[in-house]
Amino acid sequence: MVEERDGGEGINVRLASEADAEALARLRYAFRSGVGEVSEGEAEFVGRCRLWMEERLRGGGAWRCWVAERGGVPVGNVWAQLIEKIPNPSVEPERHAYVTNFYVLEGERGRGTGSRLLAAALDCCEEAGVHAVILWPTERSRSLYLRRGFAVRDDLLELIIGEK
Repeated sequence: MVEERDGGEGINVRLASEADAEALARLRYAFRSGVGEVSEGEAEFVGRCRLWMEERLRGGGAWRCWVAERGGVPVGNVWAQLIEKIPNPSVEPERHAYVTNFYVLEGERGRGTGSRLLAAALDCCEEAGVHAVILWPTERSRSLYLRRGFAVRDDLLELIIGEK
């Protein structure tokens, strides 16, 4: 378990807007280029990703993003996609959520930044009437999710298609 050094003090977590797209695209590049070989240059990727993010952050769609800032500088983010379920005749919420691209800069880890980002995303899920939240944790992030009540399920199957 990672100890929080300052409990997230000095961090502002807010819903991202279109204006945040370039900074968020840079965080995405830092995140994914740190876990594998890149096949696209940073400038090319950031340009392409920024356009994708701007479109999704215009509002009204299925995607939400929260950005954590310290001193006005983005230091982390988390994305969630609300997924509609087919209508159900029983008393059961009709949405799922997919949490992804959860990234906090190295110097912010263990300071409560990730906890605050996850709380914002889960609060939104609760307000939206989400039934279940799904995600693929890293080994390092697993303890954060377990502390928030996530659990390994034995009633969920996964099929990887097209993996190289």
